[in-house]
Amino acid sequence: MTEVLYENPDVLNQDPWQLPLEDLNPAQPELFAHDRYGDYFARLREQAPVHYCRDSAFGPYWSITKYLDIKYVNTHNELFSSEPNIVLQDQAEDFKLPMFIAMDPPKHDQQRKEVAAVAGPRNLAALEPTIRGRVCQILDSLPVGEQFDWVDRVSIELTTQMLATLFDFPFDERRKLTRWSDVATAAPMPGGIVESVEQRQSELRECLERFTQLWNERVNAAPGNDLVSMLAHGESTKNMHPMEYLGNLVLLIVGGNDTTRNSISGGVLALNQNPEQYRKLREQPELIPNMVSEMIRWQTPLAYMRRRVLEDTEVGGQTLRAGEKVAMWYVSGNRDPDMFDDPDAFRIDRPNARKHIAFGFGIHRCMGNRVAEMQLRVLWEEILKRFHTVEVVGEPVRVPSSFVKGYLKLPVVLHPV
Repeated sequence: MTEVLYENPDVLNQDPWQLPLEDLNPAQPELFAHDRYGDYFARLREQAPVHYCRDSAFGPYWSITKYLDIKYVNTHNELFSSEPNIVLQDQAEDFKLPMFIAMDPPKHDQQRKEVAAVAGPRNLAALEPTIRGRVCQILDSLPVGEQFDWVDRVSIELTTQMLATLFDFPFDERRKLTRWSDVATAAPMPGGIVESVEQRQSELRECLERFTQLWNERVNAAPGNDLVSMLAHGESTKNMHPMEYLGNLVLLIVGGNDTTRNSISGGVLALNQNPEQYRKLREQPELIPNMVSEMIRWQTPLAYMRRRVLEDTEVGGQTLRAGEKVAMWYVSGNRDPDMFDDPDAFRIDRPNARKHIAFGFGIHRCMGNRVAEMQLRVLWEEILKRFHTVEVVGEPVRVPSSFVKGYLKLPVVLHPV
């Protein structure tokens, strides 16, 4: 899943409305690290909704930036393949991680089915009391009136506890899951999450080693209701190659961690940037379920997904050739004015907020979307009982990635009800 971190140090000095259209490259991590990507997508939606970038750190690729075109690509699996990767950067030949999100039917459908029950309605109903208890414990442990990092104390902690539950992973080791999630999506750089490709691969092998221990314990026990047991006993997954097991672990860890944790942080930021919406929330807490959808739309925690063209085809009047890379920019589709009125506005009562495509669409729609929504809903129900305001008191530090659209730090101060 990893991607190149820095490509053009001068990118922040460029005006995307003045660059030659053919030179636009929205897949530059600096744009996301500094919240400067919006005008790139606004211009592409307006002037080149299906756009070919000839030169990037990932090689040439197509950008799909309009809502309906993204849905078209997502639902025509016979034309657009998920293999071999979901990010624009190709995997290293000596460290490939197959995972079912980067597979086509029928193998995708078979492997996804093995673990889908963990996010089914019955399991969700059983999980909600656990989630609420943990949310209450986390919120009650926070300092009131003192600055702290919301990302670390709330967003990461809540999602990591949820991941540990879904994997039945040793609870006192749960922060390893956070670390492996970050390592899986980080690009090697001096002073970064990992400093070299070798370090990244070494830490992911540690992940595989720990989860292989859990696999060996559970494959010899009765089938359980956790993700490791489901994979170990599933007909289409029980004989997986170790690297495929690691690939699916990375998928489930990142899917359960990055998306929810960055929507939790992004939601706090959105309410602070739109204080009238925060007032409306306090006055109408019944809007929380709809607000959750709007938070996910507004944040779009994974900016894009990649596809590979299987045969020459046309999208938006452009001819895409077999073998070419395609980036479906969810972050752009969720700001498409043809779909969402005043799309850059954050409105907790937006009538069609649930139409967002942050979870994807079609057969690859995020399996854990209901788990994410439930965590956000329960969190905000409990926040409103305790705090008048979660006040952002400094600039957020954003993830320098064009794939994971999220936050490294968010300084806040809590004000009691």
